[in-house]
Amino acid sequence: MRIVFMGTPEFAVPALEALLNHGYEVAAVYTQPDAAAGRGRVLEESPVKKAALRHNLQVFQPVNMKSAETRAQLAELKPDAIVVAAFGQILPQSILDIPPFGCINIHPSLLPKSRGVAPVPAAILNGDEFTGVSIMLLDKGVDTGPVLGQHKVPVLPEDTAGTLMEKLAHEGANLLLEVLSGWFRKEIKPQPQNNAEASYTRMMTKEKGEINWKLPAGQIWRQVRAYQPWPGCYTRWQGKQLKILESVPLAGTGTKEPGLVVAVKDNSAAFGVNTGDGTLGIIKVQMEGKKAVAAKEFLNGQRQIIGSVLG
Repeated sequence: MRIVFMGTPEFAVPALEALLNHGYEVAAVYTQPDAAAGRGRVLEESPVKKAALRHNLQVFQPVNMKSAETRAQLAELKPDAIVVAAFGQILPQSILDIPPFGCINIHPSLLPKSRGVAPVPAAILNGDEFTGVSIMLLDKGVDTGPVLGQHKVPVLPEDTAGTLMEKLAHEGANLLLEVLSGWFRKEIKPQPQNNAEASYTRMMTKEKGEINWKLPAGQIWRQVRAYQPWPGCYTRWQGKQLKILESVPLAGTGTKEPGLVVAVKDNSAAFGVNTGDGTLGIIKVQMEGKKAVAAKEFLNGQRQIIGSVLG
């Protein structure tokens, strides 16, 4: 079967590699245009483009998938199916209609739950015990197409959005191979989603990472994990930004002034911060302009933080 692959971030790379490793013909790869990154704002290739070039694949980077030129170009490739994984552009109906076996999307949630752009952070924020991956057919809606297959994945207490996304990427690649085999043999019947059970996620912004110490410790702990690696959770101390990179809610601790830094007797945390309900133990931090360090190391050089108020 002849496949066109569309994807951009690291999440999509395992799926592309899996297709190549299992003998599928990848006629071309579509990915987002190179983007400026870093302090020097140097143009950087997407992880999918880098992977495609390693395999000497043909790469296209259209700014707009709705153009007649892009449609004609894609039609000339004559794909049997288009596989999509976090591509970054909505495909118009004129593109969806090209491949006879449809446009097959890898989505990192158990649809219809957590449709939209940020399903992995949402799973952690919600305190979900499980999330998963869904292989679905794209239609004109946002993650509304019929499902071809799903796998559940546990959300562990130590998971961040970064580690969970990595697990889901590999799980999605494995599931894709299972689904394609049955789909091309016409052994899989697409299952419509129950729209009544649907939930939606929103785009993350940098502002969401600012910690409100009036919230419960458990909720802030989930935020620290959900917003890692981006946008990160942060507060302010001595007029500078202090990122909280790793934390843990401490059992049996009372609440005084939210944001107050307190000494704690806990092997996992170097110090604690009072919240609206309980105390959050701090394990790893990064001061503005400094490297990330264990909170115990930070405390050794900044003992005056005990008794101060963050925020």
